[in-house]
Amino acid sequence: MAAEAHDYDVLVIGSGAAGLSAALSLAPHLRVAVLAKAAISAGSTAWAQGGIAAVLEPGDTFESHIEDTIVAGAGLNRRDAVEYVVENAPAAIERLAALGVPFNTGGNGDGNEARWHLTREGGHSHRRIVHVADATGAAVQQALEKAAATHPNITLIPDMAAIDLVTDRHIVGEADAKRIWGVYALDRARGGVSLFTARATILASGGASRAWLYSTNPKGSTGDGIAMAWRAGCRVANMEFNQFHPTCLYHPQVKNFLITEAMRGEGGQLKIPGTGHRFMPEFDARAELAPRDIVARAIDHELKRLGLDYVHLDISHRDPEFVVEHFPTIAARLAEADIGIDISREPIPVVPAAHYTCGGVVVDLDGRTDLDGLYAAGEVTMSGLHGANRLASNSVLECLVFGVAAAQHINRNWTSMPPPPPIRPWDESRVTDSDEEVVVHHNWQEIRKFMWDYVGIVRTTKRLERALNRVNLLRDETQEYYGNFRVTPDLIELRNLVEVSGLIVRSALTRQESRGLHYTLDYPDLLPEAVDTVLVPKG
Repeated sequence: MAAEAHDYDVLVIGSGAAGLSAALSLAPHLRVAVLAKAAISAGSTAWAQGGIAAVLEPGDTFESHIEDTIVAGAGLNRRDAVEYVVENAPAAIERLAALGVPFNTGGNGDGNEARWHLTREGGHSHRRIVHVADATGAAVQQALEKAAATHPNITLIPDMAAIDLVTDRHIVGEADAKRIWGVYALDRARGGVSLFTARATILASGGASRAWLYSTNPKGSTGDGIAMAWRAGCRVANMEFNQFHPTCLYHPQVKNFLITEAMRGEGGQLKIPGTGHRFMPEFDARAELAPRDIVARAIDHELKRLGLDYVHLDISHRDPEFVVEHFPTIAARLAEADIGIDISREPIPVVPAAHYTCGGVVVDLDGRTDLDGLYAAGEVTMSGLHGANRLASNSVLECLVFGVAAAQHINRNWTSMPPPPPIRPWDESRVTDSDEEVVVHHNWQEIRKFMWDYVGIVRTTKRLERALNRVNLLRDETQEYYGNFRVTPDLIELRNLVEVSGLIVRSALTRQESRGLHYTLDYPDLLPEAVDTVLVPKG
């Protein structure tokens, strides 16, 4: 099939909060294409339940939010990045409000009038989470998407699975400098590969939590942007820090349904099934309000100690009207016939599940990567905000702030950015259609299973070494398959999943201490100095 070529001023890969925030900031003067590998709203932003953290009430301070973030991040955070995000948070909330995001209003139980209702989540010292009931991400996605769809300078392109970034080796002729010129992407609708070129490209493609068997993330969270940037020559850092959300619904048929952190913030208690024993006070003085890594490890400990499949999250001691009013989406979904749980009267069975990638492509405060012309924002990055563990409700915030930061740097430097040179079209002359799709599906399942068993919440060196051996075998097998057959969406994701899994395992083996989300029985202590794990690609 003949390749198609498209040229824009700026290319954005990813259509969630980071990508759409960037596009809207670029669109007044530049032509922007936003690529999504499935539907425009199919990414992780729309799945976010809890809210967005910002200093918005009297008595709270930037310094307090900064300190909470660094405590949760076990001291590995870059303070300048934390300060930058926290100080830009109120403006980010105002931009969303201006776009029509209907944040909950009302007082916060302290007798003072408040513009918005603020909730509190684990690790926060104040109420500072703005939210739209328990479906904040969906409301944010809807508002950003509506604004982008109606802007004449923004083209939203769904069903485009990015394969690889366009580098100097794809140029027709000699390259003057090492630079990114766009992306090759599989058009899922027509089945062919398209070339998208631009003066600047922004990766906003999300994280890699689908590398594990149990995940709260949508199917597309396969680390595509991290893998593409690594192959192109960018450093990645802190990939060993994978956040496992403590409370994913345990149900044999219903997968990936997250029970928001805010439920524990509003009084939800973790208990042992059968006895009803509340166990979190035995693990941390903050009990259910401890950071996620502590809560997830505590649940994992109790599951293994008692041989349980799940623990209970119970908020039934609160007034039923309060519960339904604050968690309408969760209450409605769990009350449906296939689950049949009334959360105002009975506990919810929960287990930890892979939720968020704290590491990623190394960027500066302008969202710049190691390669000219390539920017990144959101979960795909290691900006220095999260350190060794993400503080609750800082994730969408990072997307909003760094999406705009990358766009602003492009706007300021637009006149110095060269136009793309002639680029070679995608070459399919030496490949055929696959007659062995079973290989892709088998390898996909194998990765997710051994990552869960060997690279989970609690790790050992022996388990990590076993995982590395399997990753290396699967990488060779996948690369051979990729070289012989035409790309498909599943093959693209498998190739990236193998690459990112290898980066995670290598990073975990490198860190010989337990810090934040990385906990290993062989090195249970914290080293005195917090140092990033930075991987540098060969060549």
